[in-house]
Amino acid sequence: QVQLVESGGGLVQAGGSLRLYCAASGGTFSDYAMGWFRQAPGKEREIVAAISGSGGSVYYPNSVKGRFTISRDNSKNTVYLQMNSLKPEDTASYYCAARRGSWRTAVGTYDQWGQGTQVTVSS
Repeated sequence: QVQLVESGGGLVQAGGSLRLYCAASGGTFSDYAMGWFRQAPGKEREIVAAISGSGGSVYYPNSVKGRFTISRDNSKNTVYLQMNSLKPEDTASYYCAARRGSWRTAVGTYDQWGQGTQVTVSS
């Protein structure tokens, strides 16, 4: 099983950018599809991006499409989330997650989770 550690969160003004990092250890990283999720206070956790083990297939919901980019470097066991044109509604705790096989969009289909990193976008 992989262990996941996120970093890169912080406070940014609306319209700004942040890059999140998720470092994996303890498994064969390329065997895992990866997802980035977020959860705002009082709301359900939702997916914001997913990527296949090879990096050749990605997914974004409409809410972030064109603003967020997921990528991975399997040589560094790291997945990234580049977030541009940030909005106050992007404020949330962001989590990376891993699952064997293909990426999925449902929270419950991911087996391993990081501890989360906070992103706050001020207006």
